[in-house]
Amino acid sequence: MIPEIGYKIFLTMNTLLLWWWEVDNELDKLARTLLTISVPTLLLLWYKWISYYRKHIQLLPPGPYGLPVVGYLPFLGSNLHESFAKTAHRYGSIFSLRLGSKLHVVVNSMELVKIVTRDLDHIMANRSPPLAALTMSYGGNDIAWSNSDTHWRNMRKILANQLLSHKNLKGCQSFRTYEVRRLVKEVDSKLGTKIDINEIAFNTQVNVVTSMLWGSSKSTGDGNDSSSIGDGFREVEFKIVQLSTASNISDFLPMLSRFDLQGRQREMQKLWEYVDRIFESIIQGRMEANSRKNEAEAEEGQRKDFVQVLLELKEQKDAAISLDIIKIKALLMDIVLAATDTTSTMVEWVMAEILKNPGVMKKVQDELTEVIGMNVVQESHLPKLTYLDAVIKETFRLHPPVPLLVQRCPDESCTVGGYTIPKGTIVYMNVWAIHRDPKNWTNPLEFKPERFLIDKWDYHGKNSKFLPFGSGRRICPGISLGEKMLVYILASLLHSFDWNLPEDEEFELSDEFGLVTKKRKPLIAIPSQRLSDASLYSF
Repeated sequence: MIPEIGYKIFLTMNTLLLWWWEVDNELDKLARTLLTISVPTLLLLWYKWISYYRKHIQLLPPGPYGLPVVGYLPFLGSNLHESFAKTAHRYGSIFSLRLGSKLHVVVNSMELVKIVTRDLDHIMANRSPPLAALTMSYGGNDIAWSNSDTHWRNMRKILANQLLSHKNLKGCQSFRTYEVRRLVKEVDSKLGTKIDINEIAFNTQVNVVTSMLWGSSKSTGDGNDSSSIGDGFREVEFKIVQLSTASNISDFLPMLSRFDLQGRQREMQKLWEYVDRIFESIIQGRMEANSRKNEAEAEEGQRKDFVQVLLELKEQKDAAISLDIIKIKALLMDIVLAATDTTSTMVEWVMAEILKNPGVMKKVQDELTEVIGMNVVQESHLPKLTYLDAVIKETFRLHPPVPLLVQRCPDESCTVGGYTIPKGTIVYMNVWAIHRDPKNWTNPLEFKPERFLIDKWDYHGKNSKFLPFGSGRRICPGISLGEKMLVYILASLLHSFDWNLPEDEEFELSDEFGLVTKKRKPLIAIPSQRLSDASLYSF
């Protein structure tokens, strides 16, 4: 079938040829000359177009047709991970669709994901951030949305060496212990009442993270000092995460971006300003405090928090890693968003699956009793909780927090599965579909933690069947902290309390797509005391 543009060239060329033969007077000599030039030019364009079509267009992955200008945009469903999985049933494990002016490719099989994240990792490591994400990330100066370049490598190195190293995580153990014990005490004060599981998990995680970053949290401050993020931060963060990948016509048709027709950028700008004021206050407060210290006091100082380390790196003008205030804020934004939202979301999903499966609940609590006894959960217990670990991994399989992972963008044209992926294409990997593919998993829709007792995979993307955090150089860098906190919170909640669902509320497990896919309806549960010694609930 001749493409539309080629057909137009063909019609134009024929029209000009007919007109050329009709020119038969002196006044039309100029027109004849122009036609003589135009016909071979159009022939050349026709040849070039057909050559390009044969070499490139026909080699694109198959996919659904769309409309002029907007492409397939009007036909996208709300839950992209599910609609993309259905599309794959028709077009195969790799398909393409044009959304506005941009070509998108979706990969749905573990074999092709392995090619993207391993064989072509060096080509596929760049990003194509939505406009709202660019605003949130200080113009792509963070880790999540920046391209795979020197800046990205340096920022990731700082994060790995200064915050997420084994030494630093061990040094921050007291923060985790304090906040988890505080969580248990808070739940104990609400026995017999309804509790929002996501909310209590979020508050615990955000307190741990902010304590690591700048040495203070909501639980240790009065809520009004410069180190506190405030009680409204959860709602602000949820909205930021939602807007980061919300459908925005400005992303698909860049010519309309200046008008911000849906108001996405304006809304994100307001949220960004809210968080930026917090970061600015914290950084300025730390810089002023540092300026008041003398050298002797600085040498006697206690453990440095992350903001202090970043400010010192900033002052090292001759250092290999160049930092400024914008980059520091972008890094803080990345950490706060990624470390808190994902963990609290997964606590909610795990608790939901456990409450849905009473047999699983009993096995988890039997293991907790065997390993811990009727005592307080300590971090030293966590590596011994093999069944709880399997339950968590099975939950990640069925409910990966980022079902399409963060989009990739090749910096040169490449080939995946025999198809051409042009430079600049936006590439998604549908791990939600891979995690539910019957080719990869027996009875994939069944919640069966035992499968992870047989195959003890980790979260580092070594097996392409199980990729909740991605794989390759763009894998999530915060796996170690996230895993530690997730197990610690869940073990403490499940060991210290029995949980029941309210009789007057309908229980369901549907999700709502987003950068982080959340439970559509918040999980509300009622705790009751499980440990016989009441003193274990206070500290």
